[in-house]
Amino acid sequence: MNKNNGRVHTRFPPEPNGYLHIGHAKSICLNFGIAKEFNGLCNLRFDDTNPCKEEVEFVESIKEDVNWLGFSWDERLYYASDYFEELYEFAVKLIQKGKAYVCDLSAEEIREYRGTLTEPGKDSPYIKRSIQENLELFEKMRAGEFPDGSRVLRARIDMTSPNLNMRDPVLYRIMHENHHRSGDKWCIYPMYDFAHPLSDAIEKITHSICTMEFEDHRPLYDWFIDQLIEENKPKQYEFARLNLTNTVMSKRKLRQIVEKGFVQGWDDPRMPTISGLRRRGYTPEAIRDFCNRIGVAKANSIVDVTLLEHCLREDLNKKAPRVMAVLDPIKVVLLNYPENQEEVLKAENNPEKPDAGHRQIMFSKNLYIEREDFMEDPPSKYFRLSPGKEVRLKHAYIIKCEKVIKNENGEIVEIHCTYDPETKSGGNASNRKVKGTLHWISVPHAIDAEIRFYDYLIQDDQPSEEETENNDDFLSRVNPNSLIVRKNCKVELSLRESSPGEKYQFLRQGYFCADSKDHTPDKLVFNKIISLRDSWAKINRKSNK
Repeated sequence: MNKNNGRVHTRFPPEPNGYLHIGHAKSICLNFGIAKEFNGLCNLRFDDTNPCKEEVEFVESIKEDVNWLGFSWDERLYYASDYFEELYEFAVKLIQKGKAYVCDLSAEEIREYRGTLTEPGKDSPYIKRSIQENLELFEKMRAGEFPDGSRVLRARIDMTSPNLNMRDPVLYRIMHENHHRSGDKWCIYPMYDFAHPLSDAIEKITHSICTMEFEDHRPLYDWFIDQLIEENKPKQYEFARLNLTNTVMSKRKLRQIVEKGFVQGWDDPRMPTISGLRRRGYTPEAIRDFCNRIGVAKANSIVDVTLLEHCLREDLNKKAPRVMAVLDPIKVVLLNYPENQEEVLKAENNPEKPDAGHRQIMFSKNLYIEREDFMEDPPSKYFRLSPGKEVRLKHAYIIKCEKVIKNENGEIVEIHCTYDPETKSGGNASNRKVKGTLHWISVPHAIDAEIRFYDYLIQDDQPSEEETENNDDFLSRVNPNSLIVRKNCKVELSLRESSPGEKYQFLRQGYFCADSKDHTPDKLVFNKIISLRDSWAKINRKSNK
C-alpha cells in the first residue's frame, strides 16, 4: 500500500518510425487514463533511438493523434535523444563496474554465440577485455573511429540464462546516420531495451506499462534499473495488445501496405491508423469508448471489429445531422405536379437531438430516387416503388407509380408518378399509411458529389499477430475492392456548405464524412464511414437472451 508514496506517473512512449494505429489508441487511453484516474501525470516520450527509420513527419502525426484522442501531455514532451549524454554516462558506469564490454563479433556471430531456447550461449572471446580497454574502445566508438557494425557495447550478464534477453544483450551499436534531432552529433545509438528503462527512471516514471511481448524483457528492464538507479525505481507492467479482426496491427506490415501502393498513404481511410480512422470519419469519443469496453487483460484475444463499429454508430447516431443523398439516381416525374412550382419543406436535423432544429429542403416536379428503390416486377412483400403501388417520400407526399419510360435498350430512364397533395408530411392527411418510405432529391436543387465506399482492407479475419508477425502472406488477403468510387451521386442543397471533416447520416444509406483532403466547395467528396446496420449489436442481443 502507498507504493511510490501514492504517486502515479505513466508515459506513452511511441517510436517515431510510422503512424500510430488503433492498437496504440488502447495504450494511449490506458496510460493517460490511469494517470487521470489517480490524479497523476502522463508523459509523451518519443523513443527515437534508431535514426534509420525515424522521421519528423511521424513525430508530428503522433502528437496530432494523441491530442485528437482527447489527451494532453501539457509541458511533458520528451525524447530519448534528450538523454543521449546521460545514457552514455550510464553505459560508462556499467563498464566501470565490469558489467559491460566492447565486443567485435559481427551481428551474425553474436546470434550464433547466443544459443537457443534449449542450448545455453557461450561467452564472447572479447568478454575478458579490461575495464580500461573497454572504456577506451567505447570512447573511440563515440568519436566515430570505427565503421558501422564493426563493434558493439554489450552488457555482461549471463550467457547461460534461460531468458535469451539476458544473454549479454547489445547496449550500443555504431550507426553513422543523421538523427532527426541531434543531427551528426552521435554515431553510436542505444538499443531500445537499454534506453527505455533508463529514460523511465530519468523521468521518475512509476508505472512503465507495455504490451505482453515485453514480458520476457522485464528481467532485463529490472537489471538495468538495479545496476544504475538508486531511487525512484520504475516498474514494468504488461497488458495484452489489441488484436482486431480484418485488421493489420503491425507498423511494419502497414508500412508495406503503404509502400507497395495498396493504399494512398498512411492516412488513407482504409488504414487502421488513427489518422486514417480520423479521415474516414471516426470520432475520438467512439474510439475511447471502444478502448474502455474491451478493457485490460493479460491473456491475448482477438476482438471483433464490429464492436468498434458499434461504438462508432452509437456516437454518430447522437451527433450526426440527417440529410438526404441519392447514390445511384433515377429520375421520377410527378405528372400532376405544377410545372414551374417549387416548395420549401421542413425536415428535422436529428431525431435524437430535439434541440438540433430543422432545415429546409426543396421539392419540385422532377425528383431523383435510388435506382434500387424501384422494381418493375417486384416479388411479394416488396414495399418500395413499383407499377401501381404507393410509397411516401420522406418529409413530403405519397406518390403512385403510373408509367415506366425506357430507352431503346430497354433500360428504365424515367418513372412517371402522380402525387397526392393531401398527404403532405405533417398535414391533416399525413397519417395515411403506406408501407414504404423513400428518400429523394429535387432535380433542379441537386448537388453533384463524389462518394467513396470502403470495405475491410483485409478480406478475412486476421489471425493473431504472434502467429504471423514474420509472414508476409497477409498481402495476399488485401481486398482489391476495398475502395469503390461513385461520381454521379446527388445530395441535397444544404450540403453545399459542408466543410471537410463534417459528418452526416445519409438517410437509409449510412454515415458519411466530408473528406478532410479532397472536399471543397467546388467538389464535394464524402467518405462512407459505416452502414446503418449494426451486426455486433444484433449478435450481442441474441447472446444475452
